[in-house]
Formats: sequence, structure tokens, C-alpha cells
Amino acid sequence: MNLYLWLNIFTMGTLFLSFDKKVAFYKYFPALLLSIFIVMIVFIPWDIYFTKHSFWGFNKEYLINSYLLDLPIEEWLFFITVPFSCTFIHYVLLAYFKNPFKTSFTKPFWYILSILLLIVGVFNYHQPYTFWAFSLCGIGSLSVSIMNIRFMNQFLFTYLICLIPFFIVNSVLTGSFTEFPIVFYNQNSFSGIRIGTIPFEDLFYNMLLILLSTFFTNLFYNFKTKKQ
Repeated sequence: MNLYLWLNIFTMGTLFLSFDKKVAFYKYFPALLLSIFIVMIVFIPWDIYFTKHSFWGFNKEYLINSYLLDLPIEEWLFFITVPFSCTFIHYVLLAYFKNPFKTSFTKPFWYILSILLLIVGVFNYHQPYTFWAFSLCGIGSLSVSIMNIRFMNQFLFTYLICLIPFFIVNSVLTGSFTEFPIVFYNQNSFSGIRIGTIPFEDLFYNMLLILLSTFFTNLFYNFKTKKQ
């Protein structure tokens, strides 16, 4: 049962909506491709290391069992389909919805959250997933907040909306609807706190993933349009 592959196909369904006239997401494809490359530079080595040291793993029952650098092909696809879909959501929100947040709120919010993430990460250095997820997310959110708080104002809206598909997809991955999870975790590698079947750390792992894809797509696209 190639459930993980089907999950990636389901996640990529936004491709067919990319030609909506108001969003015109296809215009962002070159910039998005570069941002996905950056996402992979960060997350693939992380994934390989954690898999090699059994901090997490993948259930062969739900894979096509083709691997690259010891990672399932489906896991590689995950770092394409999720950034694509979440970045698409980001630009749909920009085109169709008014951002409910103001910079006067989001600026202190991101600074406080980033510092809290760094503190939690440092104090949990003995739990690899907790340490890296919190620390890298803290560094990423703080860095982008300093560089472009206006972007982070919109990103908060994007992330909160992306939590809806996040909980659906991650619930499937972590075994909410199957006998065994597709992705399983070493209990000693994280805090043990779960939302349903989803490790709490996944919230910030995915926040960093979405942040990198949306921020660099925005950066590269704006750079390209200003040069023209």
C-alpha cells in the first residue's frame, strides 16, 4: 500500500489551481524552484542524519521501497509537495484575503516566540529532535523578522491557515488512521508531547519548512521583477 506516495499526490493537488488569474501562481515557479532547493539543502541532511541514527524512521508497509541516500523517494517528494502547496496558500491569501494581523502585534510576537524557541531548544539539548526543531525554527524566524518584519506579518496568517492541511497530512503520517504510522519516532529523541499522534516538535519543524519556502520565493521573485 503506497500510502505515503498517495499522500504526496494529494498534497500536490494545488498544482491545478496555480493558473487562477488573480493569483497567477505559475509566475512564481522559477523563484519557488530555487526556494525548494534551499529547503532541501537544510532538511535533507537533517533527515538523513536523523534516519541513520534512528531518531525517526519509515514504515516499509506504506512505501514503494525506492530509496535515495537511504531516504524513501516519498520523503524526497515531501520536500517538494509541501513547500509548493504551502507557498501556493501564501499567495492565495495575499490575493483574496485581508491579513487580520498588524505589524504592531506581529513584531513583538515573532521576537518573543523566536527567543522562547531558542531557550526551549537549548534546555533540551539531550533530545535531538526537540533541540534542532526549536533551535533552527527560532533562528529562522528571528532572522527573517529582523530582515523583513512586513513579510513575517503576512507569514503568521499563512502559517495559521497551513495548520489545517498540516494536521490532516501529519495525522496520516503519524498513524491516526492506520494500524501503524508511516513515520515513527524514537521516544528518546523528542519531548514525548503529542497532539493526537503528532509530535509537538512537528509544529515548528513545519513552521521552518514553510517559512523558508515562502520567504525565499518572495525574495527571489521580488529580486527578479525589480531587475526587469
